[in-house]
Amino acid sequence: MKRNRLRLLISGSFLSALLVSLLNFPAYGETIHEERSKYRDITVTQVRDRRCLLFNVHRGDRNQTCMMMDDRNLLVFDYTRMSFAGLLLKPDPQRILIIGLGGGSIPMTFSDLLPDAQIDVVEIDEAVVKVAREFFFFSETDNMKVTVDDGRPFIKRAGIRNQSYDYIILDAFSGDYIPEHMLTLEFLEEVKSIMSPDGVLIANTFSTSRLYDHESVTYQRVFNEFFNFKLPTSGNRIIIAQLDTLPPRGELVTEAQRIAARMEKYGVPLLDYPRRLSTRVDWDMSRRILTDQYSPGNLLNDN
Repeated sequence: MKRNRLRLLISGSFLSALLVSLLNFPAYGETIHEERSKYRDITVTQVRDRRCLLFNVHRGDRNQTCMMMDDRNLLVFDYTRMSFAGLLLKPDPQRILIIGLGGGSIPMTFSDLLPDAQIDVVEIDEAVVKVAREFFFFSETDNMKVTVDDGRPFIKRAGIRNQSYDYIILDAFSGDYIPEHMLTLEFLEEVKSIMSPDGVLIANTFSTSRLYDHESVTYQRVFNEFFNFKLPTSGNRIIIAQLDTLPPRGELVTEAQRIAARMEKYGVPLLDYPRRLSTRVDWDMSRRILTDQYSPGNLLNDN
């Protein structure tokens, strides 16, 4: 009996590890589109009813967006679902800013969930916008617009115009990692300046990067305490920050119970999220803060 239990445990551990590997492994299949844009290689593949957008295929085949063709509402990746954890702090955002389009799954979900919200999407690569429209059914609406621009100057100009946003998602990805100029203290201060008083910032980073400690101390310097959100099935980590004091876990649980049903069709397990939002410091506090003068992403990053 003990031997059988051990086999089950080993099998379960193996299957869990295999699941994590498969979620992050490239989905090879029929290539239905490929092009070289000004910034990156772009490839669209399809395996049965799963269609994926990949950046820089020759540099590691990292899926940026995947869509299930028979259920377009379903968010495939953990990190896209995790991006909606900020609703626990700000459940009714009216002005949303998303830096980085990919295949458009995050902005399209917000547009469906909050049809009256004003959504600004910023994507530096015009080719990515074209691919999102042609292969991932992304389309602008009266309330959702895309600007082809670098996210940092867009945010800088928004600050000069005294614009503010309730919900900001930083999801820029070059194909290797987050662009260096969007990792620094100066950039985060610019982001902070356009957050509404009760607004929330969501930043998609990686839990396995050698930049982890540097990123963490940089966000800590700008926002003091923040929620660190990680899942055992994902190599991503989501940083959730706001200007005000973070709410206690009890309030997060109450909010999750109130809005969880609305998130079910997207596959977002919102009820599971409050217990996974941590403020525990699990990084080296002695690491140097990233600045515009010191942001050696290409040297430190191992992704």
